[in-house]
Amino acid sequence: MITVTELGLQFGGSKLFSDVNLKFTPGNCYGVIGANGAGKSTFLRILSGEIDNYTGEISIPNNIRMSVLKQDHYKFDEFQVLETVIMGNARLYEIMKEKDALYAKEDFTDEDGVKASELEGEFAEMNGWDAETEASQLLQGLGIGSNLHYSYMKDLNGGEKVKVLLAQALFGQPGIILLDEPTNNLDIQSIKWLEEFLFNFEGTVIVVSHDRHFLNNVCTHIVDIDFKKIRMYVGNYDFWYESSQLIQQLMKDQNRKNEEKIKELQNFIQRFSANKSKSKQATARRKMLDKLSVEEMPSSSRRYPFVGFKPDREVGNEILTVEGLSKTIDGVKVLNNISFRINKGDKIAFIGESELAQTTFFRIITGEIEQDEGTYKWGQTITTSYFPKDNSQYFNNCNLNLVDWMRQFSEEQSESFLRGFLGRMLFSGDDVFKEAKVLSGGEKVRCMLSRMMLSGSNVLVLDQPTNHLDLESITALNNGLIDFKEVILFSSHDHQLIQTIADRIIEFTEDGMIDRLMTYDDYLERKEAETL
Repeated sequence: MITVTELGLQFGGSKLFSDVNLKFTPGNCYGVIGANGAGKSTFLRILSGEIDNYTGEISIPNNIRMSVLKQDHYKFDEFQVLETVIMGNARLYEIMKEKDALYAKEDFTDEDGVKASELEGEFAEMNGWDAETEASQLLQGLGIGSNLHYSYMKDLNGGEKVKVLLAQALFGQPGIILLDEPTNNLDIQSIKWLEEFLFNFEGTVIVVSHDRHFLNNVCTHIVDIDFKKIRMYVGNYDFWYESSQLIQQLMKDQNRKNEEKIKELQNFIQRFSANKSKSKQATARRKMLDKLSVEEMPSSSRRYPFVGFKPDREVGNEILTVEGLSKTIDGVKVLNNISFRINKGDKIAFIGESELAQTTFFRIITGEIEQDEGTYKWGQTITTSYFPKDNSQYFNNCNLNLVDWMRQFSEEQSESFLRGFLGRMLFSGDDVFKEAKVLSGGEKVRCMLSRMMLSGSNVLVLDQPTNHLDLESITALNNGLIDFKEVILFSSHDHQLIQTIADRIIEFTEDGMIDRLMTYDDYLERKEAETL
């Protein structure tokens, strides 16, 4: 159990949160949510002991081991993969190293024998003999094959390192697990495996994530950081979202009723306070007025941008025809004889083990690179707008401020229009005069979405559009795409985005492609049934 009592933290001269009182108990998974900058990762760092300049108290029993998902992907570069995972249990790893050093001594003494015996006993109590087996199982569950277990971390790619560090955090049956964005860069199978692991985990899990589907599947509670407070709610993310929206609406409705009642009482008092026959009633109403108040709505750190796409014209009957498309990159054939036709209203999610295949396909059909074989043809009525996964070409070395950056893509050139548009995308005040090259990842994504909204295109092509976005921006994007009635071609790690948008799934495989007219959940269910 973790007990948080009267927790408060000042950060950068301002109060991040205060008066926090929470209990985290075994058998539960707590999802920590909040706007960017609200303090989600900071809260986890307080719980882990990395930050200690807070007020209040954090109480964790001494016999409970806490494991934390490491964020430094280069820290373990000089260690082997299996060894890195076992390092998740620091004491067990220390014992293993001490044992190896003792047994390697040429002048092994009686004293060394006694020490070795003590270490062997502690090693056995900690299930040390099963350590490599457990580490191997965790790695394989996350998609790291046994051929990589004795490789060095420096030889792995970024996605593989993320999986190893996640296995490290899960290793050795800790009592508490703290996970900050554990699903980043994970494929569908790995996320599903992680969900199953956490569902069966008997300890306490506290997780920060922007993946709504993941939060819904694993969380028993939601810990919301907002209004400079941290509050806990029972239920998953969807339950919290519906409840929070209802609470806000009830507060607004009550305020509106109170405002109407106050106005009514003030009018009565003004009309009849000088009338002797009505003076008693006026006095009574004055007392009622004194008891009424309009509650000040607390200022939320949670802000939703406006995302909406309006095509200048509908698509015609001919949209896109792809015939025998193939492409090889660095000696690997990422697209193999791809053929299909897009129909009116199609919302197609492109999936597959190789993200490079999806990106390559999008870059070909938007004219950024050429195919090796095959053809593609857009219809005459089609206008496309492309959201690339790598947007660096739009921002690197760009000295334009945001108003001038947006002006490049807008028919309406007036500053008032552009500032108003940026304001709806959460760039207000002096933010609009930032240079484009200094924007954060999330700010760049919002700019790229703004560019698409200004285009008036009737076909949207989006490659991983939720990367770098907070939950509020993801929700706004999700709703904006639901409302778009023309054609959408996209890839995403966000399960809920795919499920709520796509009515057709195309999976790129080594042999070619699979094309199914169905929802994402139906596709996954059918695929799982086919493998049984």
